[in-house]
Amino acid sequence: MYIIGVDDRRPIVTMLKRILEKIDPEGEHRFYTDPFRVLEELDKPIEVAFLDVEMPGMDGIELAKRIVKRYPLCNIIFLTGYTEYMPSAFELYASDYVLKPFSQKKIEESLQHLRHKTQDLSRRPVRVQCFGCFEVFVNGEPVKFKRQKSKELLAYIVDRRGALCSMDMLIGNLDPDHPADDAAKSKMRVYLGDLCDTFAKLGVKDLVVKSGGTFGIHTDLLDCDYYRYLDGDPYAISHYMGEYMSQYSFAEETRAFLEMKFYQEHSI
Repeated sequence: MYIIGVDDRRPIVTMLKRILEKIDPEGEHRFYTDPFRVLEELDKPIEVAFLDVEMPGMDGIELAKRIVKRYPLCNIIFLTGYTEYMPSAFELYASDYVLKPFSQKKIEESLQHLRHKTQDLSRRPVRVQCFGCFEVFVNGEPVKFKRQKSKELLAYIVDRRGALCSMDMLIGNLDPDHPADDAAKSKMRVYLGDLCDTFAKLGVKDLVVKSGGTFGIHTDLLDCDYYRYLDGDPYAISHYMGEYMSQYSFAEETRAFLEMKFYQEHSI
């Protein structure tokens, strides 16, 4: 996990470092005694932040607010010697509140009961590029689709971010010049089947969700730049250059949304 620890007292930081090295040896951990330094180095989503409540210059409550504003899915765990701060902590929906002096067991328990479950997006089998032209990769290799309409279908359900859509919606957005008659529905079922077969051959099963005549996608199988952007990932934000699924007309609404969001975030 990517975890940070912040406490103005060096011995506390050292103790937390030793504990995390034991219980999360594969993780990336950063430690600070200066809360302002944390804000300077917010370069990617933090999974867990252990924050001292009382610190000079900026307390842990304020630091937590700034981190969560940037990364809403960061799990905040407060460290303090006083229970009086608990109401403020829970107003921020903190994952836990650890009283000092803390033990390895208590830190382990806190990490086992996180409010937001951590996940390593880089290990997801399917990488989807929405910025610029829409492209799809499995294990680093571009996916070759039997039909370009199958690729467009995938792009549309990715754009929907997991929301299920009916057959009529698929036809209306992917083939708007034709009525949603039996022939059109038959063609769409071919594209859906082609999509499932393509990924099954690549070792990715159940990518497409089918439920009661509606269709969607298992977003937890995707590492998607668009989804990362919405989660506040600085890397994804820096790679958004105003283009989104350029080859598809159905993406115009999302393009307008991203343009407005980008303008709001960069306006003074």
